[in-house]
Amino acid sequence: MDVLVKILQFLLSLSILVMLHELGHFVAAKIFKVRVEKFFIFFNPWFSLFRFKKGETEYGMGWLPLGGYVKIAGMIDESMDLEQMKEPAKPYEFRSKPAWQRLIIMIGGVLVNFILAFFIYIMILYAWGEQYLPTENAKYGVACDSLLLNAGLRNGDMILSLDNKKVENFFEIPGYILMENPKTIQVMRDGQKMNINLPSTLIGEMLSYSSKGFKRIALLTPRYKYDGSIQKFAQESPARNAGMLEEDRVLEIDGHSFTFYDEYLDLIRSHQDSILNVKVLRGSDTLSIPIALGSGKVIGVYPNVINDFEYAVKEYSFFGAIPAGINMGFDWIKSYLKQFKLFKNPEAFRSVGGFISIGNIFPGEWDWRAFWELTAMLSIILGVMNLLPIPALDGGHVMFLLYEVITRRKPNEKFMENAQIGGMFFLLFLLLFANINDILKLFI
Repeated sequence: MDVLVKILQFLLSLSILVMLHELGHFVAAKIFKVRVEKFFIFFNPWFSLFRFKKGETEYGMGWLPLGGYVKIAGMIDESMDLEQMKEPAKPYEFRSKPAWQRLIIMIGGVLVNFILAFFIYIMILYAWGEQYLPTENAKYGVACDSLLLNAGLRNGDMILSLDNKKVENFFEIPGYILMENPKTIQVMRDGQKMNINLPSTLIGEMLSYSSKGFKRIALLTPRYKYDGSIQKFAQESPARNAGMLEEDRVLEIDGHSFTFYDEYLDLIRSHQDSILNVKVLRGSDTLSIPIALGSGKVIGVYPNVINDFEYAVKEYSFFGAIPAGINMGFDWIKSYLKQFKLFKNPEAFRSVGGFISIGNIFPGEWDWRAFWELTAMLSIILGVMNLLPIPALDGGHVMFLLYEVITRRKPNEKFMENAQIGGMFFLLFLLLFANINDILKLFI
């Protein structure tokens, strides 16, 4: 059920983004009286889910959710309609229009992506406000994965700053480490301030970590208290098979008690043999339940951790949300652009993901706020990626148009055809590479 919800959210988000992106090209073309022959959401090799013609344009929906397209008359695009290009240019064709009009038509989709993201962020802030956990309010310190433990952090450390710069939002710390590559981290440990030198290999290790399968735990979270209560069982649950009930409360594991959730996890992970001895409280009775563990060393329980942190909440009026939402959009654009520098590290290529990775970022339960936040983020990614100067992308067309504006000379049509074909093969390679990475992650 969780997977189905993720898929539905992903397809709805992708449909919105593709339709509005292509609508940006469509509207710009219509403004300059350029004929649009086709408008399709998703690609339609061999057949379409539906199609109809109204006026000069055929509208439809394909079955392959790799994007969408508008076929603009008189333009070398993914349709590769070369026969049309052999005929004399007609007044309603793309190639007959001034370079500045063609440039606006080509950036129309990207502009809509950015405007959509800004609009979504404005409405999110107006409807829900902004909520985050100030770093100093993670009062029990941090819980770390082994990667950061090896880097020198300890569970329970309270993070003060990185390179002596405070990060206001606790959940932005992992991203800050990845993007800013700080050399030191300042923490409070057992009442004493400590300066920890981060290893130079940390960024590469973090990128490698992100490529190793989907079932990872978080690198860094607030340290949550845990009283042993159960939220629900997983679908495959050794604990439920052993007779544990949802009303049970876990008291001890292998004779050891715990206060924090990371301690509870460590007790399970450090268990050596195949039988885990769990003491639970059921009503007024204390029971000992032996649980047969599989190779994954999990008991199949979703814990009900205690989230007693004081979150910062900012509420916005509609007019106050406008500048704040636009600023949030620009912050995301800058953040995404910064990620390109990570490709200096070879491990970054292994972390590239395709459709499974994108779908997996959506929550397993339908959450409209999360849905719109992720849709806005994907809209920015789609906008930035389409601006890359790669033939077959909008940015490739923009690059050639800028060349024409500067030199006042159109690129050779044969060159444009070959560039389009080369760009399409390159994008196909990237698509296969990203999705093969995803398939490999399923088996890691």
